[in-house]
Amino acid sequence: MTPFDRNDEAGAERLSAGQLRRELSARNLRLAEGVPHEATFSAIPSILYQDANGGHGNFLPAAYRRICSHPEWRRRLAKCYTASKRIPRPQDRIRRELDCANSSDALLMNIFCYPGITRRSAVCSLLGIRPRLRPQFGVKPGLSLVTGHTDRTEIDMGLGHLFVEAKLTESGFPHGRADLVLRYKDFPIVFDPGELPSRHRIYESYQLIRGVLAAHHCERYFLLLCDARRDDLTEAFYRVVRAVRNCELRSRLAILSWQELSGTLPKSLRQFLQNKYGIRSR
Repeated sequence: MTPFDRNDEAGAERLSAGQLRRELSARNLRLAEGVPHEATFSAIPSILYQDANGGHGNFLPAAYRRICSHPEWRRRLAKCYTASKRIPRPQDRIRRELDCANSSDALLMNIFCYPGITRRSAVCSLLGIRPRLRPQFGVKPGLSLVTGHTDRTEIDMGLGHLFVEAKLTESGFPHGRADLVLRYKDFPIVFDPGELPSRHRIYESYQLIRGVLAAHHCERYFLLLCDARRDDLTEAFYRVVRAVRNCELRSRLAILSWQELSGTLPKSLRQFLQNKYGIRSR
């Protein structure tokens, strides 16, 4: 069974984005003791780890070594952290997005850069992929615009025929003005605009809309990876899927929880996910 022919799991604890951030903050404040890190000035502090002695507190050592040994993966580590103004002495050094304990990109890379993950039959069976694929991070599918230009939309990960978007503590999916959404050449082919959630010419879940358009444009599958405790993201996903006109494309859109994926992973990685993120296998 793959995430493309299953129903989403039931019975998980439900948390808002803020509640999940609070839990991760408390977990990582404990885990960060004794390793280089910083905390933001905020009601719910975010923990930013630092590279030290060839390791990094936000990554499993085995995954981090592999990331650093692959130039294209290592470049992903350079994504800039956008909330540096909430860090003590912000001019001291450059902070990176994947330093942050809340980073869904870091979570994604901890899993898929871990040695041997895409050789595991359980992982490949769950995702419906062939073995030994190498992930690509920050994939730009090049969506066509009505102007004749190409959009630079970025997908978190490409894995064989999959486009994967990862979410963790984000408040939701960014919204987009109607003029931004309607500029995509294939938008009226892919979506029934009247079925998409929108208000005052603002479309909800603009990021999901782009992901679906990318799957259509590149003839791939689109998979949303998110926490089973975030039912708000699940609901947003299905609201967008409902607006897709073509049944065949709709069958290539799926959602999977980190918790279910965790059940297919090695014990050391499962334990890391439980300790750091509260992600328990289901």
